[in-house]
Amino acid sequence: MVQRIRRQWPDARLTWVIGKVEHQLIGDLPDVDFVIFDKRQGRQAYSHLKQQLAGQVFDALLVMQVALRANFAAMQIKAKQKLGFDWQRSKEFHWLFTGKRIAPQRHAHVLDGFMAFADALGVPAENTVHWDMPLSEQDRQWAAEQTQPLGDYVIISPAASKAERNWLPERYAQIAEYLHQQGKNVVLCGGPGGLDRKLADAILAHTKTICADFVGKTSLKQMLALIAGAKLVIAPDTGPAHMATTVGTPVIGLYAHSNPRRTGPYLDQHLVVSVYDELVLEQKGKSWQELPWGTRVKGSQLMARISVQAVKNKVDAWLAEKP
Repeated sequence: MVQRIRRQWPDARLTWVIGKVEHQLIGDLPDVDFVIFDKRQGRQAYSHLKQQLAGQVFDALLVMQVALRANFAAMQIKAKQKLGFDWQRSKEFHWLFTGKRIAPQRHAHVLDGFMAFADALGVPAENTVHWDMPLSEQDRQWAAEQTQPLGDYVIISPAASKAERNWLPERYAQIAEYLHQQGKNVVLCGGPGGLDRKLADAILAHTKTICADFVGKTSLKQMLALIAGAKLVIAPDTGPAHMATTVGTPVIGLYAHSNPRRTGPYLDQHLVVSVYDELVLEQKGKSWQELPWGTRVKGSQLMARISVQAVKNKVDAWLAEKP
């Protein structure tokens, strides 16, 4: 959405209030002023935000999150108009903090919801989406040096932010072995958290086919460079899956708790492996079409409903469509 504004309205001045971690990934995006909001500072984060933007009055503030934290942040920013989500998607008193709303959308992907903010501003539409992620030559060179011996490689980024959203390590291992049989080298990728490391170690304990382990060993930029050079990424509902989309790397997404039509890899919905539809019907007694958009299902073992064969089928589909 930001890139669309930059292309269509090149004279517009853009300020992006962003999280500290996310800033590490896109903080060098050209022609955008970034203001870091560090939620770990608690109340001080809001006063700091107000101080940083003191004296500025924006033509428009796009409140593109409905979380209460984002709403309170919006209170600190002066703008001629504050644009938020439509009534159906307005949660946590979001409507109190915004005076204007985007058009309602039925069953819209999160990205399409963001694009509706540009629509509401009158930014000309585009037929395709472009991210143009900034990557330095240094990061590209680092990734090239790490992966040069690997040839065509596939990344498994196994860990989501919560353990319940992770697939089973022995099944990841079986997919790694299946890819190895297809002549693909498999590497692991992930963040520095303990959950990421624990899951990676469990996968390594189940297979000897992993060619490289980058879990917790990269910056976000280096991870993006690794993903950009990969032929495929396999991941649950986690950041690296969406990072892959931004650099054009195909994604096999693994979903159980949330509807991948809303939060899945934007360009690779056809490669998603999902048990969400059957689970939401079991738990709610209604199909996803009959429920509020964004309805989640609960359970600590739901990802176990995804079979190895289902993922193999998507690997085969990806292999079949490769040029």
